[in-house]
Amino acid sequence: MYIAIEGAIGVGKTTLSRLLSSRFQADLLLEVFEENPFLADFYADREAYAFQTQIFFLLSRYHQQQEVATALSSENNLIADYTFEKDALFARLNLDGDELDTYFSVHTALADKLPLPDLIVFLQAETSVLMQRIAHRDRPYERNMDPEYIRNLNDAYESFYSSEYAGPPILRINTNQLNYVANEEDLDWVETRIRQTLKLGPYQTQFFNQA
Repeated sequence: MYIAIEGAIGVGKTTLSRLLSSRFQADLLLEVFEENPFLADFYADREAYAFQTQIFFLLSRYHQQQEVATALSSENNLIADYTFEKDALFARLNLDGDELDTYFSVHTALADKLPLPDLIVFLQAETSVLMQRIAHRDRPYERNMDPEYIRNLNDAYESFYSSEYAGPPILRINTNQLNYVANEEDLDWVETRIRQTLKLGPYQTQFFNQA
């Protein structure tokens, strides 16, 4: 079983992935983003550093995603806190013209070689909530995050995972009022939603009315 957790910056993908990995006895694949040498410069000047940042992420994520096939071939469950698809979503937001065309010529060739998740858990939150969570975790390169960029990113995710999305199954979860760390019932509810969607037992039917 391969589950990917997705959503905009600050929505809680990594936190939820870590918590669910023990619930599903799954290996964990976490996105490596702090190694990108262009990231801090990108947040300071997105137009100047967008292409370098995107290409570095594309190749880094492709290298990481090769671990998916290894985990699945050993019949282990796997939970990832991102999908390879998400890289293209960011590229559409940050690049245009020849740079975007060049990016997609590489992305398309690489994407065909990677396995797809059995389920994508799409975490949603209002932009104001995302900004609060970003401020709370206080990563140095995110301290001057532009709210407009997060709003545009949030809108891009909503548009990408719209009713017209044709990829793996999507489970949408609004996280505005959820706190998986402080409230175990919130984590129980999310786990139950996933088990129900994948038709995995056991799950607790009393949680379904909270959807």
